[in-house]
Order: sequence, then structure tokens, then C-alpha cells
Amino acid sequence: MSTAILTGPPVVGSSLTEDLAALGFAVRPAADAAAAAAQLTAVPAGERVAVVDTRFLGHRHALRLALTDPRFPAAAVDGALTAAPEAREELARALAARAGRAPAERPAGPLPDALAADLLGAGVPVHRPELGALVAAVPDAPEERAAARAAVAAVDEEEVRLRSAVKSRDGFFTTFCVSPYSRYLARWCARRGLTPNQVTTASLLTALIAAGCAATGTRPGFVAAGVLLIASFVLDCTDGQLARYALRYSTLGAWLDATFDRAKEYAFYAGLALGAANASGDDVWALALGAMVLQTCRHVVDFSFNEANHDATGNTSPTAALSDRLDSVGWTVWARRMIVLPIGERWALIAVLTAITTPRITLVVLLVGCAFAACYTTAGRVLRSVTRKAHRTDRAAGALADLADTGPLAEGCAAALRGAVRRLPGLAAPVLALLGAAAVVTVAATAPFGGVWPVVAALGYALTSGAAVARPLKGPLDWLVPPLFRAAEYTTVLVLAARSEVNGALPAAFGLVAAVAYHHYDTVYRIRGGTGAPPRLLVRLTGGHEGRTLAVTAAAALWHDQGFTIALTALAGVLALAVLIESIRFWVSSGAPAVHDGTGEPA
Repeated sequence: MSTAILTGPPVVGSSLTEDLAALGFAVRPAADAAAAAAQLTAVPAGERVAVVDTRFLGHRHALRLALTDPRFPAAAVDGALTAAPEAREELARALAARAGRAPAERPAGPLPDALAADLLGAGVPVHRPELGALVAAVPDAPEERAAARAAVAAVDEEEVRLRSAVKSRDGFFTTFCVSPYSRYLARWCARRGLTPNQVTTASLLTALIAAGCAATGTRPGFVAAGVLLIASFVLDCTDGQLARYALRYSTLGAWLDATFDRAKEYAFYAGLALGAANASGDDVWALALGAMVLQTCRHVVDFSFNEANHDATGNTSPTAALSDRLDSVGWTVWARRMIVLPIGERWALIAVLTAITTPRITLVVLLVGCAFAACYTTAGRVLRSVTRKAHRTDRAAGALADLADTGPLAEGCAAALRGAVRRLPGLAAPVLALLGAAAVVTVAATAPFGGVWPVVAALGYALTSGAAVARPLKGPLDWLVPPLFRAAEYTTVLVLAARSEVNGALPAAFGLVAAVAYHHYDTVYRIRGGTGAPPRLLVRLTGGHEGRTLAVTAAAALWHDQGFTIALTALAGVLALAVLIESIRFWVSSGAPAVHDGTGEPA
């Protein structure tokens, strides 16, 4: 239960107490700052506290935005301020200081506004939500209150709340084919007490059932799979809209939403592969694994580029300026959003092709589309990087190092080569990573399967990988290093499993890449939440990208036939167990801030 402290004399006819109670606040009156300070001390330390002027007049949703959003330590609108437990100490200090002043020194304005200024002065960030057409005011004179009441009555609060539940930037399919009705589904869920996490779980279960339908290999199963995949995406949109509608954000919810999206899509790829085998004996596991590898590498390109540039200084580029100009032309905005195949367009494509074609056609079209999208986005980001004059921070370099997922073998190489690498030009890191990645994948694809040359190439890859990260990743194209590492590791596993021609090797490789990809996604979302990467001990125990690549090439050299499949399965199981235990422990128990990605549709 949260507590709201109402400051000032009562206002006849005000519904403020009822509004605060409806938002879950226990209301306590306080005549002045001294009384408010006394009331604050009586509130348990772990509770959120609001200070609200009795003269406040506005929409209930304006209060909801200011007082109930769990993502911010402090937030305010005119006449109302809230402080989460982590900001309570500064609020108590500010109230005590205000209470100790002589009456002549006290400001005439609302006490919450003065306290918000005090918190800002003490270094506590005070979030001010965008209200749009909503009203939040502290009118004093009767005519001012009458004007404010008229302004409140002129706005359809519920319509504003529904609109704000939808992301301001989304893909074409999501914006025009899903959000117009999913927002009402979100409201229906909110009114029945359903949580975003419950809707997220329902979306996952629906997608898993869709994958099961695809695995039957029958036309009715494929049609049902397509329909259920779209239904899962509708629920996926609904959970975020429910979180924004009801302001029910949570650390666990952000992690579940991000993780389940990947699990749903990749499980559907596996369902298509099983369905192809059951329908006609067609083996498309290599295509399914290729689609997962490509999509995961696309994501890490997005993550690395954003982490390298979001806090860079002098971050200007002619290419970025051209992109901004294109965004001012209506049709180009939607064309550019669709061409990158974001999740809405991609899932719609998969659903339609699954229903009317075969799994092989579905996966081939998906691979072609995603490959084009990957080339388009990566080329644009490379152009931006080489034309902009940006100075990247130590934090960005640290994030890229965490995304690199360097294990003990490459760490040792980096330490040995650090002095020599410092004398290399600025593009050395991505060039070294590219050379090592190309070498290990090429040798795995061309050398006789079961020979020693892939192992030698993997040792060389560990050497080049260590050299690539031997100095801070602050170069203009150093954000390419983590994606190149991901491509090298995943593609090596794919190539060796495909070339082995061993029964079950490709499904086992699919499981191995899925386990490793989960670890990499988990790293990304920890960094996004501001809590840093997984413990170095976990990275070392799982070998790092170069250690796992060496292990897979060694398994291919040591064991043939079913031995290779068993080795891949065992490695997948051990890795999955290790990363899942640590990940679940962290996200369930961590104090990471509640986050929510409201900027746009993920790739």
C-alpha cells in the first residue's frame, strides 16, 4: 500500500481523496511541511510516498502517470510529487528543511513543487511525464478552478489513456493491423486484474502450441499454426500495452517480455523443421538453424551499435542527417520500417507462408528477407559510423567488451598481445575479428570433416579474438566485433553439424545455439537494465565464444557418427543449465530497475 500526504486546507467539492484512493493510496492530511514531515516518518520505509497539494485539480490519469510509475525514483506534475523508497531519505531531508523555515521564508506556491525542486538540487532525478491533453494544475482563485474544471471536462481521459498505451513508434503491421484493437484487449485485461506477466506467459504458451501444430506436418496443423502465431503476437503487443495502460512495469516483466519473444520465434522454427520431417521427410533443420543464427546476429548488431553510440559525444553524421530528413516524408517512414522486417512484419510473413506453403519455402523466404534486412541496416550503420565524429565513452567500451563474451583463452591471448596491438590502426579490432571469423568458418566448411584443421582454425580464432579485444573498443567500427564473434561461433556449429551427416546432429546444434543465444540475450538485457553483464565466473565457466567454438571443433575431430550428436547435446544441456540457473536467480532476486522498451518495435 502506498501513502499520499495531502498538504493544505481541505477544498470543498474536491474529488482528490477519492482519486488517490482509487490509485491505491492511503490518504493522510497534513496542514503544512512540519505536519507532512511527521506523517512521512510514520510511513513504513519500504513504501512509496506521495505529497499532493489539496488544491490539485486534474485528470486521475495525470496523477497515475506521476505517482504510480515504478520505473522512476521520483516523479512529479504540478501540485503532486512521489518518491519511491530509494528517494525517501532525500524527501525527508527536504521536508525537514522546509519545516524548519520561518513562515515568512516559506514559498507561497504548492509544497510538492518546492520539494521537487529540492530533490533535483540534491541530485535526485525527478521524472515529469508527458501529459499531452491531460490536465494537472493547482488553481487558487475560483475563476481559475472553474477554467481548470472546464479543461478537464473537455478531454476524454480514457481515450487519451488508450492512445498512450500504444507505442509511439512501431512497425506498419503492428500499427495498423494489431494496435487498433489490442489496446482494447489490454484495457479488458486491466479491468479484470490480469497482469502483464500473465499476458506474456499466455503469449508464450500460444506460440508453443502454434509450434506444436506446425510440427504435426499436416495442412490443418500448418493453418492452425499460422493463426495461433498471429494470436501470440497480438498477446505480445497486449502485454506491453497493458503495462503502459496500468503502469504495471517490473524488472521481471521486462526480462520475460524480451526473452519470451526470442523463445517463441525460435521454437516455431523448430516446429517447422519437425513438421517438414513429419510431412514429407524433408530435412530443413539447417534452414531453421540458419534462420535462428541470422536473426540473432541481426539483434546483436542492433544492440552493439546502440550501446556504442547512445552516450557518445560529438555524435553527428551526414548519413544520420539524411535519415532524419527521410523520416520527415510520410511514406518513407513506413517503407523503411517495413524493409527491415521487424517482429510484426516478420511474424505475419511466417504465419501466412506457414499456412499456405511448406516449411522449406517459409524458411527460405525468411532467410532471404532477413539477409536483405541485415545487409540494409548494417550497411547504414557502417556508413553512419565512418562519417560521424563521435567520441565513445569508457562505459560504451565496457558494454561492447561485455557483449563480446570473451573467455579465458582469448583473455590470455589479449594479455599477451596488448602491447603489440596498441600500435595497430583504429580499424584493427573489427578487421582481426573478421579475419578470425572468416577463417574458422571457411575451414569448418571446406576441410575434411573429423580432421584436425578445424581445431587449428579454432585456436587461430582464439588468438585473433584476443587481439581484437586487447584494447578498449572505442574505434568507429568496433561495435562490429561482438556481431562477428556471434556469427563465427554460431555458423561454425551450423556448418559442422550440417557436414557431419549424423542423425540428430542438426537438432542438437539447434539446441546448443539456442542455449548460447539465450546467454547472449540475457547479457544484453542486463546491460540495458543498468546492472552490468553476467558474472565473469559464469563467462569463464561457459568458455566464452572462442572456448565453445574450440570445444565443438574438437568434438567433431574426436567423435564421429552418434558421438558427435551426443557431444553437442551434452554441451547444450550443460550450458543451458548453467545460464538458466544464473539468469533466473538474477532476474527474480535482483534490484534492477523496472524498465520497459517503449521506443519502438524490436527487430
